[in-house]
Amino acid sequence: MIFRAISALLCYLTVTSSYIFPPSSLSNRVSRRLQKNGANSISRAGDSSSFTPLSNLITSRTVTVKGFEATTQLSSATIDSPPKTELEPRAPPAAYDCTPEGDCVVTEACDDVSCRTSLDVRIHNQWYNLEGWRKAHPAGAHWIDWYNGRDATEVMDAFHSEKARNMYQRLPKSDDATALMLEDEVEPDSETTKNFRKLRAQLVADGWWERDVVHEVKLLAIWASCGLSAAYLCHSNLAHSGSLSIFLLGMFFTQSGWLGHDYVHGVDKWTDRFRQLTTAFAGLGVTWWSDKHNKHHALTNEIGVDEDIATDPFLYTWAPDPANDSPLRKIQHLIFFVPFSALFALWRVDTMTVAVDAVEAKRPGAKEELWILLAHYAVVLSVFPLSVFVPAVFLSGLMSALIVTPTHQSEELFEEYQPQWAEAQFLSTRSAKTSNPFSEWIWGGMQYQLEHHLFPTMPRSKYPLLKPILEKFAEENNIEGGYRESGEFEILKMNWELYRKVALADPVEGAPYSRGHGQLGAILSSNTPAAKQKVA
Repeated sequence: MIFRAISALLCYLTVTSSYIFPPSSLSNRVSRRLQKNGANSISRAGDSSSFTPLSNLITSRTVTVKGFEATTQLSSATIDSPPKTELEPRAPPAAYDCTPEGDCVVTEACDDVSCRTSLDVRIHNQWYNLEGWRKAHPAGAHWIDWYNGRDATEVMDAFHSEKARNMYQRLPKSDDATALMLEDEVEPDSETTKNFRKLRAQLVADGWWERDVVHEVKLLAIWASCGLSAAYLCHSNLAHSGSLSIFLLGMFFTQSGWLGHDYVHGVDKWTDRFRQLTTAFAGLGVTWWSDKHNKHHALTNEIGVDEDIATDPFLYTWAPDPANDSPLRKIQHLIFFVPFSALFALWRVDTMTVAVDAVEAKRPGAKEELWILLAHYAVVLSVFPLSVFVPAVFLSGLMSALIVTPTHQSEELFEEYQPQWAEAQFLSTRSAKTSNPFSEWIWGGMQYQLEHHLFPTMPRSKYPLLKPILEKFAEENNIEGGYRESGEFEILKMNWELYRKVALADPVEGAPYSRGHGQLGAILSSNTPAAKQKVA
């Protein structure tokens, strides 16, 4: 029985290797041509005059708040369709059709809203119309919509390889009138932003994105040993073998997530070949991950957009509007481990839902990913009994939640767009200082949370060396709070204290929703240049 279990795992490795280690780059196979979703109207409960800033509730946190009434009024003008520059009456402009590589051609003009709407974004002081690029881009549905009329230099550079960045100039440029108007409206780059661009350019020139293959092989060997040992022990008669199997399988799933997180972010040939690892071994799909996670990086801690802080009604990170409250909030600090444990299970359900929807939408690579997910469950459930698999899933959820939630939730939250992206990452992110080799391993690189958020495509092996550079950068640029870091247990305590304070607080009439009521979310384009344009 033991040898049969191990043989099944090895057979699974062989079958999935044709998907995980393809002869050609997987990046093109994973590319997603996205259908554009229409935005819905947004409504919020509560009188705007009674809205209380979140900073009055939790004094240890800074929340940027703009007039709630003004935001609500502007939302009615910006939600029905994305804003369009309309300086004078004119014929509908031509639309663009672009490939994922950035090659765009002009298509015939039409009266459809998708043809009449532009998506104007500034990258390195040049305005581009990314409407066609947005349709072809593989990153999911879609962080770029929130950058209409804004500078997206840091986010675009953070997400893309050097080769992709060299393709910027091939994208369609915004028309001159639109570019001039937006340039006059957009907030100038801060000195910190300018210095951050210099830092990034220096790191690129110094080869910080070169991957340490020995380090990667070591991580993969430890990860694989957890899975094989769990398979052996679950069919063994050794004392406590069942409990040990659950523990090791839980660690295997957790590390599958962290490794997959690295490889989906990555932009090199190594990560191309491992991109589906988390799909095959953790049951977490690349499509789902890209749709969700890139938005978190682009709009970190922006209320109504960043899904990583939208944990209610299970856990609240600020006192909610009465209409959005739950009786469980009053005891959330006592039962937080329950939703924490369910994290991986919920992610697995979301993954399957997105995978099926992607197949129905005929997104590229969707069928292949769904087959990998089905193979994952077929093999894992044939090797591990439910008495091992189910507890391991909940254990991996608990471990992952304990790691990912405290690095952002206890820091600044924003109700407005943050035009200086790099500074916002410093304000909304806290790293953890691990105390032993096991913690260093189990955190999976997430202990270097700020390093990861500023440079998500950089191999995690470089983060320990990057830390002192960012500490110095924060000091030299007088960033509020500096480089934020706490011990691994202190950061957990801070997050628990947040849950307790919110549990004891009264609900607040007009408090923002954690999720937007529509495509644009609670973070509206009311304080962006695009919102000031006339909507056709």
